Amino acid sequence: MTQTTTEAATAGTNPEVQSITPVLTFKERTEEAVGLYVTLFPNSRIVNMVRSDGGLIPAGRVMSATFELDGRPYNAFDGGSSFSFSEGFSMMVTCGTQAEIDRLWDRLTADGGEPGRCGWLKDRFGLSWQIIPADLGEMLGNPAGGNTQKAGEAMMKMDKLDIAELREAYASVS
Repeated sequence: MTQTTTEAATAGTNPEVQSITPVLTFKERTEEAVGLYVTLFPNSRIVNMVRSDGGLIPAGRVMSATFELDGRPYNAFDGGSSFSFSEGFSMMVTCGTQAEIDRLWDRLTADGGEPGRCGWLKDRFGLSWQIIPADLGEMLGNPAGGNTQKAGEAMMKMDKLDIAELREAYASVS
């Protein structure tokens, strides 16, 4: 059987690609950001931090970090003032309870973070996050199960998402 390059990559047999890891490049405060993120999620840890000896990045400051969030690997770099995040990249966190949405929202918007619309926020480091309920896709995408239009309208009025309000809107009859 002959496999195309796409099929080989999909099957995990492409020897040229060893792994794919998201990299977050911070203007500064890389150590602080990584330290916060690993406290928010179970099965998270800092694997390694490399500190600068001086030069482009001041001595002692973290140049790079390898860490895991919920078991997934990430790298972080101190890129200096020429780097900034945009909403084109975000971390999406799917939550099972309102208490978890509230906890993450509060921690990530604390100390200079900014609430956004529809479950989006920016943390104090400028990284965008989407904090959403696990059944949001159902409420917005399954018209056979409920009123997706009302659920969408309700979501558009919210900053932090409220599961009870979204479910009430989804259950409403036109």
